[in-house]
Order: sequence, then structure tokens, then C-alpha cells
Amino acid sequence: MKVVTFNANGIRSAARKGFYDWMLEVDADFVCIQELKAQHEQLTTEMLAPCGYFGYFHYAQKKGYSGTAIYTKHSPSNIEYGLGWEDFDSEGRCVRVDVGSLAVFSIYLPSGSSSDLRQQFKEVILERLKPTLLNFQNESKDFIISGDVNIAHRPADIRNWKGNRKNSGFLPQEREWMDWLFGTAGYVDAFRVLDTRPGQYTWWSNRGNAYEKNVGWRLDYQIITQGLKEKIQSVSIYKDIKFSDHAPMIATYDFPPVSG
Repeated sequence: MKVVTFNANGIRSAARKGFYDWMLEVDADFVCIQELKAQHEQLTTEMLAPCGYFGYFHYAQKKGYSGTAIYTKHSPSNIEYGLGWEDFDSEGRCVRVDVGSLAVFSIYLPSGSSSDLRQQFKEVILERLKPTLLNFQNESKDFIISGDVNIAHRPADIRNWKGNRKNSGFLPQEREWMDWLFGTAGYVDAFRVLDTRPGQYTWWSNRGNAYEKNVGWRLDYQIITQGLKEKIQSVSIYKDIKFSDHAPMIATYDFPPVSG
């Protein structure tokens, strides 16, 4: 089973750069998209239902902003849009599909870099997620929560960690939340199970030739439940074609998505 997570920073822009051709070549079971920056009427048939895939979209109320989607080859038994929080859901930040004994999320957590107010909102959402994530553990399913968390967890996940300790995305309280997620809460960072090397980034600023110099951050994750940890077969970050300021992160699992 292959799962892709990708912040498109505008799905129409990514499409123009060949994202859908690449997606069909990758042939993943689930493709989780963040930052659609589009509404239903702005998407082509190819974007709404690529060949062989079902598409499920959570659009932001504000045009040209946020939004999430999941493409899957498998017909879901359950689809959920949002988490029941008006302030979060109005920005189209989460969609869930259940296939057999597996629940897959595409989630886009807020960035706090634009203002103190948005940072406060981000931290409110992080705290609100704690009981929600713990409750997921009570379901008789395996979970893959894919998306842009807008936090680099450890110094190995960011090139200039010393210079970013006071910046949103690498603040102490944000990294403590990640410690909680991958510690007390019992979730697993799928990428780091197999690849512990520094310098494996998924986002680069558009300034200062950051991409070419690999001055980046690892912001995009597949957050999985313990039952999937031993089933991870491979992880990678795709950089051959630059579809966005983020790169797709790919993981394969020894797990049949229609099981259960």
C-alpha cells in the first residue's frame, strides 16, 4: 500500500507543472493533498476524479485559501469533512476516509508565521487536537494522518535550527507538542522509522535559493498508529520535479487497504 502526502500550495498551479501525470505514474493507493487554494467549480474533471481515483475535497470558505483533499483507488466506507470545529473547518483543513480497517486523513494545520493572532490560533488548535488524537486510539482501526503540520520537530528536521528557535514552526511549545504526539500519545513518525538522516526536508522558502542550497524544513508527515510501525517498507521525498514549495512525501506499507 502506497500513501503520498503533498502540500500543493495551489492545486491548479501544481497541475500546470505536471503533478497529475506524476501522480498517475506513482500509482498510490491514497494521495493526501493540502492547500488546494481552489473551489469545486475551479477544478477540472482531471482534478476532481483522476483516472482510477475517487476524490474527496474539503474546501475553505475563503476563496484561494487552504483546503484539503484525498484521492483513493478504494471506495470508502466512511467519509468525514472537518473535525466539528467551526473556526478550523471553515478553512477546509481536514478530510478523512475509512477503507476497511484503515482511516486516512489529509490534514493541514495552521501556520503562525503571518501574525501573532494566527500563532495563537495554531496553538489553540494544537491543544484541542490532543483529546481528539487520543480518542482516535480507541477506535478499532489503524490510522495514517498525513499532512502539513507546520512544525519541524527536531534540529535534524530544519537546516538553520539555531536561528529559528524563536520563529513559528520551531518554537519550544510547538516542538513539545510533537514530543507529546510521538511520546505520550503513542503515534509514530513514519518517515523517521526508516530514515533518520538530517537534511531530509519537505519545504523550502522561495527566498535566497533555499531549494538549490537545501536550506529547508521537514513540515510534512505521515503520523501513524503503532500497529503500522512494523509494516513500513519504504519512505522517500520526491524532488525530481518541483510542483510546489513543498515536496511530496511517499511511504509504502505492508498493509492491504481493504483489510478488515
